[in-house]
Amino acid sequence: MFVSRLSLTDFRSYAGALVVPGPGFVVLTGENGAGKTNVLEAVSLLSPGRGLRGATLTEMARSTGPGGFAVAARLTPPFPVATDGSIDIGTGSTASAPERRQVRINGASASANALSEWLSILWLTPAMDRLFTEGASGRRRFLDRLVLALAPGHAIHAARYEAAMRARNKLLGEERPDRDWLAALEARMAEHGAALAETRAATVGALAERLAAAPEGPFARAGLMLEGWSGGDLASALAGGRARDAAAGRTLVGPHRVDLRVTHLGKGQAAERCSTGEQKALLLGIVLAHADLVADEAGRRPILLLDEVAAHLDPSRRAALFERLAGGGGQVWMTGTERSLFEAIGEATWLAVRDGTIHAL
Repeated sequence: MFVSRLSLTDFRSYAGALVVPGPGFVVLTGENGAGKTNVLEAVSLLSPGRGLRGATLTEMARSTGPGGFAVAARLTPPFPVATDGSIDIGTGSTASAPERRQVRINGASASANALSEWLSILWLTPAMDRLFTEGASGRRRFLDRLVLALAPGHAIHAARYEAAMRARNKLLGEERPDRDWLAALEARMAEHGAALAETRAATVGALAERLAAAPEGPFARAGLMLEGWSGGDLASALAGGRARDAAAGRTLVGPHRVDLRVTHLGKGQAAERCSTGEQKALLLGIVLAHADLVADEAGRRPILLLDEVAAHLDPSRRAALFERLAGGGGQVWMTGTERSLFEAIGEATWLAVRDGTIHAL
């Protein structure tokens, strides 16, 4: 499925906007601050989670609007079908409940996690340039986005694990916590934690194998491995660590403490010790390999959102990137300040963004 129609209402800088893109490249150009990334963020909300900025719903609503916002899209199969085959999905919030996310699929209310049944979306933004040098939480979010494309149920397990962990942390803060209730919460964490560990390990293993077997090319090959808790009797570990966790005010063992470690295979060096350019190349190589993996294993290519990616590549690497993306197929949204950066693409949906408006070129 690709986004064949995108409508924004009171979202970020847009009072209202309508985009009708094709199934391949979608290129948005405009000055810095024009609102290009806002469009990518809107597309990213068509999947579970808080989008590519990780913002709250109130931050997404137009500051001068009535409160609340709406992002609506039509998803269309990339091939002719006997019937229309299109799906209408939407998400947003209302002025009366600005922090409550609402999702509709073909007009019916649904959970945000249900969106993963229809679309896989992955993105790269300039803010992710620090992914390898900052804390593990950002890498876990990136990892879970990779996993979600192959295992849509991953989001449900993650949500239920987090809910049980929050309840346990709160209970441990009480003077005399109910031991039976703690045991029940720990059993729930163990159940969903095992599912998280299994899908993460499977995704990292398959992606690492694909990257290791890939020929040398313009983008660095990454080695991947998980570090931290990887299984075992989590319920017993949690029960045995209650006093420690109560003193710390948080749970100190479990899949929420896992880290994704990345190395530059060509140099045998940890990603955090590589140059900024090498880190960008590693990240881009992971995303491209993952898109191929999803296409092969899940039968659908994820939508890619690449924010300002062309500006950081030399002409030969830009050409190699466009050729790789065109060969893989699927819908790819890209932003840049100048159209000249994308001339090597060929056919695309060209959009100019300026002052909260979007115009087809």
